[in-house]
Amino acid sequence: MDLERIRELLKIVAESGVAEVEIEEEDFKLVIRKNAPTIVMQSAPVPAYAMPYGMPQMMPTPAPAPVPAAQPTAAPVGAGSNPGPAAETPAAQTDQSADGAPAAVKEKEKTYIVRAPIVGTFYRAPAPDADPFVEVGDRVKPGDVLCIIEAMKLMNEIESEVAGVVKEILVENAQPVEYDQPLFVIALD
Repeated sequence: MDLERIRELLKIVAESGVAEVEIEEEDFKLVIRKNAPTIVMQSAPVPAYAMPYGMPQMMPTPAPAPVPAAQPTAAPVGAGSNPGPAAETPAAQTDQSADGAPAAVKEKEKTYIVRAPIVGTFYRAPAPDADPFVEVGDRVKPGDVLCIIEAMKLMNEIESEVAGVVKEILVENAQPVEYDQPLFVIALD
C-alpha cells in the first residue's frame, strides 16, 4: 500500500463519521481509529523464502538444495572460521590423492577432518546409556558410524569416509553444531 492511498483513507475517515477503519492485505495491515491519537501499522510476517530485489511478491525464488545427511563433508584444516586445534598443519590437497583419499587429507601429517554436513545436535552414542560410537585411538574404516547429528527430530548417522585412527574428537556430546564445523580428526593409515 502506497503513502498516497493511506493519505486518502485518512482524509475519508476524518470527513466521515466512522470511528475506526481496519484494512488488511496479504502483506500489510492498517488500523485507523478516529478518536485514538495514533495510527497502528503492522507488516505481515516475512515469507520463508528469499525475494530478489525488484521481483514481484508472487515470484518466490527456489530455496537452496538441502545437503545430504549421510555424506559428511571435509575441508582443509585452517579453512573457515573454526579451524580446530590442528590449524598449524600445511595446506590440504585440492584434488583426490593417488590413493583416492578425499580433499581434506593433509600432505605432511596425513590427517582428515570430518565436518558437520548439517546443523543440529551432536551425539557420540546411539542412546544416552549406550557406549560412544568411537573414542580417541579407535581404528575406523569407510562406512563406520562416527556420531549422530539430530536435526528436526531426525537422527542422521555421520559415517567415516576414510580408514585411520581417531586422533581427536572436537565436539562435546549433546552440543549444537553448525554446518561445516570440524567434528573429528582422523590420522590416516
